[in-house]
Amino acid sequence: MSRWVRWFSTVSPFRAEATMAPRLSHSFQVFRDVSPLRQLRRQLLLSDRTVGLVPTMGALHEGHLSLIRQAASENTDIFVSIFVNPTQFGVNEDLDSYPRTWDSDVEKLEKLNREFASLRDKSSVESSSDVPGQITAIFAPTSQVMYPSLPPSSEIDGPGSFVTITPLASKLEGASRPVFFRGVATVCTKLFNIVTPDRVYFGQKDIQQTVIIRRMVQDFHIGTEVKIGSTVREDSGLALSSRNAYLGTRRRTVGLVLFRALKAAEEAFMSGKNSRADILGAANDVAQKTLSEQEVLSPSDRVLFEVDYISLADPDTLDEIDEVNSSKGAILSGAVKMFPLEQSIPGEDCGLGDGKVPVRLIDNLILKPRTP
Repeated sequence: MSRWVRWFSTVSPFRAEATMAPRLSHSFQVFRDVSPLRQLRRQLLLSDRTVGLVPTMGALHEGHLSLIRQAASENTDIFVSIFVNPTQFGVNEDLDSYPRTWDSDVEKLEKLNREFASLRDKSSVESSSDVPGQITAIFAPTSQVMYPSLPPSSEIDGPGSFVTITPLASKLEGASRPVFFRGVATVCTKLFNIVTPDRVYFGQKDIQQTVIIRRMVQDFHIGTEVKIGSTVREDSGLALSSRNAYLGTRRRTVGLVLFRALKAAEEAFMSGKNSRADILGAANDVAQKTLSEQEVLSPSDRVLFEVDYISLADPDTLDEIDEVNSSKGAILSGAVKMFPLEQSIPGEDCGLGDGKVPVRLIDNLILKPRTP
């Protein structure tokens, strides 16, 4: 029996006295406060166990679960944070309407732990490298816990203790959402300080976020390894996002315009084209054609949207480039704002919010270096 299997076949001794969320019978501990979580983390450290942190804002989907599976393959213990961070929402953004699905989130995490336990039970080979870890803790703090000295501010010049990573945070998404990456960098710094994970896990879908987090960890000498998981998509190609719950059938279908535009740009690059005009021209043609097709439909049939940006950028600096260096590649990314439905049909699936909530979709593809 492997060392990991022996660990998990016994009752865990790591039951720090804690201020925890109300719980029934979970396979993991749920923490609301910092001090008891740190007690558990110290016990794990002294026992030579490793911690992988998966930061989330809840509304868990298969993209999150794939990151947790990756973390379980590389660590003995997984901490999942669930916190809708107010400082990454602008003043007029959708903080209040952001989906909060605690019960279903917990159910999904319990199911994952059963999956991991089943795999451990099946493993009897001492040298097995396939024995997964377990979800040990959920950190679900309040805003008061995460921002103890001042109420969190979403104002651009609002008061507070913030982490800023410039100029990376002012490009692409940051140009449209000026406080977004300040909030992301700040809350991630806090989470990394609280949990001190060996590894942290983020998805490629939020590619600018991953570049910023890597830079932050490097610049502030934070002792954690940043791991990036592949974008998880629906069968149609739509990148999974918690905000997809707002789309409904009609906007979900038309929302594929971003993925199709990026794929057209990728195909142009793969065919041998390197110039910005050729690569982004292919993407813009798809977006414009789709919008024109929608505009001639009736309000009860169409979906209107606005392309915020489609970018061709250097993979390290996120600077826009005029020509792709074939030996280095580039990042294709974009954002589209899906407007609320103008009219709906009785019985139509309009998604969470009855089609009245605008939905911002982001996506990206990596243009990998060409082999000479």
